[in-house]
Amino acid sequence: MKKTLVLSTAAMMLFGASAFAKESTLIDFSLLDGDITIKAQNGEDANDRLANKRTVMDYSVAAGASFDKEQKDLMKSSLYLGEWEVELNSSARNVNSLANSQVVAAPVRESAKVPFAGQKVMGVRVVFPSLAANSNAKIVPPFIIPAYEPLSTADDQGNRAAPTDEEKATGRTLFEADSDDTPAYGVVKNVGTIKSIAVTTMGMNYPHGLYVLLGDTDGGHRRYFMGYLGFDGWKTLTWNNPDYITEVRTREIRVYPIYPRGLPFVKFEGFQITRDAAHVGDDFIGYFKDVKIIYDKAELTTERDIADEDLWGIVTKKEAARQKLQMSRFGNKQVNRYIERAKMATEEEFTKSIEADDQQNAGSYATQAE
Repeated sequence: MKKTLVLSTAAMMLFGASAFAKESTLIDFSLLDGDITIKAQNGEDANDRLANKRTVMDYSVAAGASFDKEQKDLMKSSLYLGEWEVELNSSARNVNSLANSQVVAAPVRESAKVPFAGQKVMGVRVVFPSLAANSNAKIVPPFIIPAYEPLSTADDQGNRAAPTDEEKATGRTLFEADSDDTPAYGVVKNVGTIKSIAVTTMGMNYPHGLYVLLGDTDGGHRRYFMGYLGFDGWKTLTWNNPDYITEVRTREIRVYPIYPRGLPFVKFEGFQITRDAAHVGDDFIGYFKDVKIIYDKAELTTERDIADEDLWGIVTKKEAARQKLQMSRFGNKQVNRYIERAKMATEEEFTKSIEADDQQNAGSYATQAE
């Protein structure tokens, strides 16, 4: 009887250790295609830009009073794949690499034998230097993905409405998943220990290394080595936590105050591609579909008897101050880019003086002939 009791207890402990683990899609790039067009009210089509309606953010709050409404209407950005950036390290940075390294929305053929055939995924081109030098490139979103941006809807011009009572009742934020079974837009909450990370990517026999960059609740930044891209075709690269302990009795139990620290979260901060000096440089082409995580829940339930945040508002105030700072930095950068774009030369070629002179001379010759 005693032996049976011990075995039952052990089985329950093992079940408890595995029952709390959860799989979530941290970010799905097929959801980040451009589905709205932010148009200029002055009628200049050259200023129209594609954006992703779900993730659009307005950074005109950082612009000064010298900008009119038409200009501020264009000061919006989103996680649309065409807005993502390639950041090269110093040894890889030159005029050619800066001009040609980019991120695009890459359509997958309808005939492809993958579940996401016909959709668009992230396509990346990085131009590494041809000289023998260790170099790397980060593929990062156009802005720091906020963890506490209120859930709200945007119109076809990218203007966000105030959160409705239904949206507030969900308890979810803008970049979280709509439900437990849907992909997130870069933020997953209630995350304890990460057990595994998976990236669905298409290799093209490049010998470069791939890292996933994640941020967390405490402002920490970590990178996880997923493996090398020296293969052809679609593949799921997986990182397994070598320090993950499955035996409950050998785990170090840590208890944190539930409030006002808030639910622990992780957010996607980008990819990093590393190129060894011994490998061939020049172009790197890669494609990415999604990033998934398997993790322990930080809390068994997120619904509490008392709405702590509604009563005290500590987390809201703290995150509002942090988000305002982030928006200011992001907004200043975007405003400067807007100014630089407005100053750029749009002429493709010179006005042809010779043809004009020929026509003028032809007219004068005709006059003399008369």
